[in-house]
Amino acid sequence: MTTNPLASDPFGASVVIDVTLLERLVSAVEKVGSLTQPADDLRAYTPAEAGKLLGKTENWVTEAIQARRIPFTYVGRSPRLTAAHIRWVLENGEVQPNQFSRRPAAVAA
Repeated sequence: MTTNPLASDPFGASVVIDVTLLERLVSAVEKVGSLTQPADDLRAYTPAEAGKLLGKTENWVTEAIQARRIPFTYVGRSPRLTAAHIRWVLENGEVQPNQFSRRPAAVAA
């Protein structure tokens, strides 16, 4: 057991702290925190909720699901989107400019 000279009670008496035990406890708490999954990973969003997150309408999400343009899953008979599905839509919706495209004409002032 080691003592920490900086730890003392308000009355000036030194307090004995087991530093190794404290380090083991902090390590265990961090491991437990890393094992738990965020609730968003388990949540399934309705097309209306997913539309709000994507900045689209519920109708757009429903049509994209029916056309199989975006990933989704079924919960019972209802289509749902997970956080991973919404991330996929955001990541794969990016369009890079074509290097051979024509530049827009300059606007006359």
